[in-house]
Amino acid sequence: MPLQNRVTPLGEIIAVPDRGLFTGNRGIIHDPATKTLLKKRWSNPAWLICVCEFRGRRRKVMGGRSWTELFFLDEATALAAGHRPCFYCRRDDANLFRAAWEEGNRVANVLAPDIDAVLHRERFASGKKLHALPMRLDKLPDGAMVQAREESFLIVRGKPLRWSIDGYRKAEAPTGEVLLITPPSTVRALVSGFKPVLHPSAR
Repeated sequence: MPLQNRVTPLGEIIAVPDRGLFTGNRGIIHDPATKTLLKKRWSNPAWLICVCEFRGRRRKVMGGRSWTELFFLDEATALAAGHRPCFYCRRDDANLFRAAWEEGNRVANVLAPDIDAVLHRERFASGKKLHALPMRLDKLPDGAMVQAREESFLIVRGKPLRWSIDGYRKAEAPTGEVLLITPPSTVRALVSGFKPVLHPSAR
């Protein structure tokens, strides 16, 4: 049985065999004895995006009372769920994200906890609502994600791609109400030049 540790763009945590390109965490949210999730879906506001390999270290997934290993299809999925790059294992990327986040949100000298506090107010997965589109769908920056009915879509070069657990699929423009999943402050960082790592199927 696969562990419940794969994150969707909406921030839900589901059980599938696929791992994805990135790991990350929201603190300790599992029972190591049973390797099952607790009722809570985060234990602190620092939701990270980490690399799956770092300095040759190996971890037993959900094997100890440490952070709970979560997995994402790609960085756009993790950003949509409300995570941000880790300053420990992805320092260069985290600094690029912070610089773009500062520029996009017109602030200066922010620390990681400052970003986390804003993201926590904007995350759908932390109990908030999805957001109205800040601009036309075809004007959203690469890496932004939206929701229409039961489907999530990635925007690349102004075009939507339908998200699935193992990659993206070509799609027509969604109809009906379309709402923004990616936190607005992160979208502003994307507009300001941060380029998330996308799954190869998005090319």
